[in-house]
Amino acid sequence: MAYPILTSQELLDSGTFQVTVLSDFTGLPISGAQVEIQPTQEIEAAPVTESLSTDTSGQTEIISLPAPPVELSMEPGDIQPYSEYSLFVRAEGYQTLTIQGSEVFSGQKSIQTAILRPLGSVEAPSSIVIPPNTLFGDFPPKIAEEEIKPVNETGEIVLSRVVVPETVVVHDGVPTNSSAPDYFVPYKDYIKNVASSEIYSTWPRSTITANVLAIMSFTLNRVYTEWYRNKGFDFTITTSTAYDQKYVFGRPVFDSISEVVDEIFTAYLSRPNVKQPIFTQYCDGKNVTCPNWLSQWGSKALGDQGYSAIDILRNYYGSSIYINTAEEIAGIPYSWPGTNLDIGSSGQKVYQLQEQLNTIGTAYPAIPSITVDGMYGEATKNAVREFQSVFGLPATGITDYATWFKISEIFVGVSKIAERA
Repeated sequence: MAYPILTSQELLDSGTFQVTVLSDFTGLPISGAQVEIQPTQEIEAAPVTESLSTDTSGQTEIISLPAPPVELSMEPGDIQPYSEYSLFVRAEGYQTLTIQGSEVFSGQKSIQTAILRPLGSVEAPSSIVIPPNTLFGDFPPKIAEEEIKPVNETGEIVLSRVVVPETVVVHDGVPTNSSAPDYFVPYKDYIKNVASSEIYSTWPRSTITANVLAIMSFTLNRVYTEWYRNKGFDFTITTSTAYDQKYVFGRPVFDSISEVVDEIFTAYLSRPNVKQPIFTQYCDGKNVTCPNWLSQWGSKALGDQGYSAIDILRNYYGSSIYINTAEEIAGIPYSWPGTNLDIGSSGQKVYQLQEQLNTIGTAYPAIPSITVDGMYGEATKNAVREFQSVFGLPATGITDYATWFKISEIFVGVSKIAERA
């Protein structure tokens, strides 16, 4: 692929970048991994190489990297609105991984995860190439479907209620490509990946929220109707933009998008007297137009005008659309307490929180061990703050909605690893 030469005048801004390195074999962080970062494009006067190493949480320090001016991501254009970097990740006992095309936007934090496979693993991809964002690249438009699937066909609707799945099985190609790999992706990670592939992280928060809601409702419709399984396939959704949404294996996600998903991941879009999540199709609104579907560039313009997320959605899908909440979250051991936990909180929910944090601390030693007594004191607040810092949440020490479910998610993962050991 030929990349344009970006001059220093075109890289007036910068974004931040952090890498997390995990073991594919255990799922645990790899300490002491070496990460080299180089510009994928030829960049005039750019640093030659950034050399970093990971800490006990498998994370590098956060660094600043050159990026094009933020204005380039605010309107459609011919100049790529993000810079691209190549990573070379090495650790003793693991195969070296190369990632090409990791993106950095002006003023945004890119979070790149690198999963290393042990030496001798024959399935390991030695190189990942990240394609352009769908707003900048050339991808096939969505083949139109009905937004509400018929329910009078025996066997099509198999779930009795809307459930946020623990994982989504993503088929990396069109449905009929039997040789394409399938990826088992945690639901929130899937939504963050698609949003990072489909829109720009620099957009207004209300626009990001509206697009994330459309992406989640689209996904949960596929889950609820078991759309592909009822057609004889063993996956939930594909990566083809002609059929579904763009998921990119190995791509970075962005902090502004990640925060929105963590806050609203149980939501989807409904219409009165319709049980299934609405199949919220959308397009970019520039290269492809789609009446009665959400326009991504159009939603950005509405966000600039101060529209709320629900008003943006109603502008495209009609006034009857509303935000609903899933009745169940699969794989979560303890329900949300209903209010934030902070200094002075006490009881069973605090006890559960402390137990989970201590289990997580066995894999992430930066999180200190605490007494499991059901009392939310300074030690518990400090452990929560360290957890939030490691997992990219605002480090307040307060267990809010996003923090509670992130702790539950990591606790389940670490517990499963312990069971296999």
